[in-house]
Amino acid sequence: MYRFFTAPLLFVSLILISNSAVAQRPSSPRGEASTQIGDAWIVVDYSRPILRGRTNIFGSGEDYGTMVTGPAPVWRAGANKSTRLSTDVSLMIGGVQVDTGEYSIFVDLKEGNWTFILSSHQAKESGREPGEGLWGAYEYTDDKDVVRAPMLLDELEVSVDQFTIGFYDVTDQGGILAMMWEDTLASIPFMVAQ
Repeated sequence: MYRFFTAPLLFVSLILISNSAVAQRPSSPRGEASTQIGDAWIVVDYSRPILRGRTNIFGSGEDYGTMVTGPAPVWRAGANKSTRLSTDVSLMIGGVQVDTGEYSIFVDLKEGNWTFILSSHQAKESGREPGEGLWGAYEYTDDKDVVRAPMLLDELEVSVDQFTIGFYDVTDQGGILAMMWEDTLASIPFMVAQ
């Protein structure tokens, strides 16, 4: 008799432990992408939303991008607070020099045409602590844009479940900043400013 009750009780206990662990995890955990060029660091701090069974996350036609932007004019390139880029070295992005410092990253989503935006939006404008950035892109205004540059779009052969930002093909002269989610890869090259 004892044997019949222990297995179900163990199973229920495992479910409760598992559910409590899941409940404590944020719905879009923090992520960081970083690279080092010489002694200088370039770091992107962002939240990583998960597909959670959703498909066609960016949509199509007139609704393209609205699932991820909501009522905001642009996408925060992640979730929760705006994505932040911090650089210890001056960069060239889209033909524009970006001085050392901290910036917000946004993406203007149009079907087949993404625009990378580096913005000087700072925490003081959203009431957040320094380094926290805006909450989402709800208070975004284009008058703070430092860079607006087209991104290269590619279709992936696999589906990336959790939004991912990373660096690749990095050399002493520069590299590529990439964003991947579902079957979309969007990238933008950067160079170290001379």
